[in-house]
Formats: sequence, structure tokens, C-alpha cells
Amino acid sequence: MKKFALVLMALVLVSSFAFAGGKKEAAPADNRVTVRLITDATGIDDKSFNAAAWRGILSYYGDTWENQKGRGSLYDVTTCQTQDMYIPTLKQASDEGYDVIMVTGFTFADALGEVAPLYPDQKYMIVDVDWVGQPNVVEYVYAEEQGSYLVGLAAAYMAQEDGIENPKFGFIGGVPGATITKFEMGYIQGIKAVYPDAQIVDFYANDWGKPELAKAQAKNWYDGGVYAIFSAAGGTGNGTIAQAKEYRMAGKNVWAIGVDSDQYAEGVYADGKSAVLTSMVKRVETSAVLTLTAVEKDTFTAGVTKLDMKADGVDYAASNDELSASVKAKIEAAKADVMSGKITVIGTYKEALAAGAVPAGLGAIDD
Repeated sequence: MKKFALVLMALVLVSSFAFAGGKKEAAPADNRVTVRLITDATGIDDKSFNAAAWRGILSYYGDTWENQKGRGSLYDVTTCQTQDMYIPTLKQASDEGYDVIMVTGFTFADALGEVAPLYPDQKYMIVDVDWVGQPNVVEYVYAEEQGSYLVGLAAAYMAQEDGIENPKFGFIGGVPGATITKFEMGYIQGIKAVYPDAQIVDFYANDWGKPELAKAQAKNWYDGGVYAIFSAAGGTGNGTIAQAKEYRMAGKNVWAIGVDSDQYAEGVYADGKSAVLTSMVKRVETSAVLTLTAVEKDTFTAGVTKLDMKADGVDYAASNDELSASVKAKIEAAKADVMSGKITVIGTYKEALAAGAVPAGLGAIDD
């Protein structure tokens, strides 16, 4: 825990000091755990991945999005507008004496791998990475393919209930890599469990924060007969939701599928109506809470932890009432089969392709 001499405490209380992302105040009298979250340019307002990490931090301290009482003293966040800011931002946060520093996403892996050895007494957490391998870094990975399988089922079963013949489905990814590949592989396997010959199209924006790219692609696909689009692209994916909202308002039967957080609210276009059929819920907040709790109890242990469906790491959102009871029942049955091992969802493109579970020619990569 952060400990200050009484004299230093008094000085900080009356003066405080500035730091990247906000104002750092003195450690509270009860000496509680302190944390700094560092995100990419999309920030905690991405309504997706980073927002989930921030919710976990707020939850740990008993705060809410609307009432962030501990911000600036117990916890805070820095948004890096460019990747060349990752290393200096990590160093600055490490110099400021936080109990733990959290970073979100595999784009931080190289920077953290360089900085962590320089601060052996500093604790770090990273999500979506299992290769940093430093003795002061806890790494969390998720079984994204399992949760994505469920939303693929949701889209396919809804198309089936709507009586759509030969439905098409789309996937929009952010920056290609092994993590996003798991989303796409699971989604496609879920669809093909219902429609073995379904047409699948995919597109990678190579960016987490350009919703205009996803919106343009979604319009093109919806106009071409695509029924549902799943976006695993951070803030970029919000463009898919925006286009689906426009089209559903115009009476077109198309759907967007959210990611990481339940994005139902982002798709609302009328009372009780949302263009987001479901979302692949990736409980990044669980990683934040587990890490903070471990630091508090002095049980922090470096290494890799995988959170799968059985560990409540991934799921699907059932917020949309248009996701029918019969579809939900089928998804719940499949969910039980995944957790029991009766259904195995493949997470790599190489293995899924070899098993004939996905089509060739996708933009997914395993590295």
C-alpha cells in the first residue's frame, strides 16, 4: 500500500500535484488500494472494452458511473491518444506510487514488457495478453470464442424465426490479432451450428476508434442483404450500431451485435426498441475486481489467468425483448453444453479452418 510520512502527508494535503490525466491527491487515511487505469485513444467512453474495465474499478470502490467519489484519490484514468505515449505514460504512473496499474488490450503488451522490469516493486495488470511474462504482471485472457458462439447462435436463430432464406452474416474486427480472431471464430461456429452453409463476410478496420469505417461497411452489407453484423472493434464498432439504428428506424429488419459490454442502450431508437439484438459480454470488470482484491489481501500473484464461460468470464446479453423466449432457451441449452464440455468452440483460425468450421479467405489472423 502507498505509505507517506506524516510530514509529507500534510504537504500533499495542502498542495497536491498535477499528473497526466488529472489531479492526484493524498492517500486516504484508511490506506486503501490505489489504482491507475491506462487506456488507448478510445478511452473509458468507448461504451465497450475500456468502459467495462472502468466499471470494475468503480464497483470495487462502491462507486458508480454517476458518482465517482474516489476518482483522483483512490483511482484515476489516463487516455493515451497515440501508441508512442504508452511507455512514457506507464513510466509516469509507475513513478507516482499506485498500488497497481492496469492497461487494457494487447496493444499495450510491448510497452508493458519494457516498463515492468524497470519497476520490479510495481504491480501491473493487463487484459488480453498471456505473453508479457514479468514477475510483477498479472495477465488475464478470456474465452471470447465461447461467448461469441452464443451471439452467433442468437443471430442465426432469429434469422430462422424470421423465415429468412439463405441469410448473410457479417463480422467487423478492429486491429487483427489472436484475440479478435477468437471473437470471429466463435461467432461463425455459432451461426454454422444453425445454418451450415451460411454466407459470412468480414472486414477489419485496423483501428479501435473509427466508427465511420464500421458504419460505411455496415451500410454496404445491410444494403447487400446481410441480416446481422457482429463488431469486435472497440469504439469503431459503434458505427455498426449507428447504421443498424438508422435502418431499423426506417423499418429494415437488420441487427447489430454488441461486444464486451451490454450495448443494448446504445442501440435504442424507440421506446423499448434497440438495434442491438444481443452483445457478447466479456467481463473485463471481473479482472479489475479480482486484481484489486488480490492487492488488498496481499495475494497478488503474477502469471496468466483465463476466464471462460464456466468462470463467468464471458456470456451473452439478453436485454433485448425481441430476442424471443424460444431463442433464449436454445442459447441457454447451448451455454450449458459449452460449460459441460459437450460443445467445444475452436478459438484459432488455423484449427477452425482445419476442422471445416469456418470458411477460407477470412481476414482473421492467429498471431
